Amino acid sequence: MSDIDPAHARPLLVRAEEAETVGAGPNALRLLVDGGPRDGGVSAIRSTMAKDTDGPPPHFHRAAAEMFFVIEGGLHVLVGSEVHTARAGDFLVVPAHASHAFRTPLDTGVDMLFLMPGAERFDYFRGGAALLRGEADPEEFLRASSERFDNHPHDSPVWTRFLESLRAPGGQDGPVRPD
Repeated sequence: MSDIDPAHARPLLVRAEEAETVGAGPNALRLLVDGGPRDGGVSAIRSTMAKDTDGPPPHFHRAAAEMFFVIEGGLHVLVGSEVHTARAGDFLVVPAHASHAFRTPLDTGVDMLFLMPGAERFDYFRGGAALLRGEADPEEFLRASSERFDNHPHDSPVWTRFLESLRAPGGQDGPVRPD
């Protein structure tokens, strides 16, 4: 179901040069549209990450699915109890309530578009950037963001084993399955 009222719907065009950028260099987010009704009910963010870069730790969303479209490069994504590797042209939907995390492979970065219907995310990413700059308290950020942004962190033994396998001598850099 969409928040767009067809009787009052208007096109929404966000020009690349007008999108707010959070971060810099190879690790940046371009905030295209937030998830409110004015924006068609979906958040759309274009993200670039350098090779061998961790994304967020394992978490889940109660109300929203999260979708990833890999434009260029690759991305390891924990979904539930499996780690999948998405490459250029791949599209992945992580359902609501599914544990997920992501990072780039050792040999490539990623340029991706991710979408979250019904979720306003811009302030979450702005807060995360402030955290990385040392301008916010990590515990307070987690407390404040959990309910407001439907972002619920937790531990994942599968993701921990996957990350350990990457760091081991001759480490694996590909999908893993649960025991």
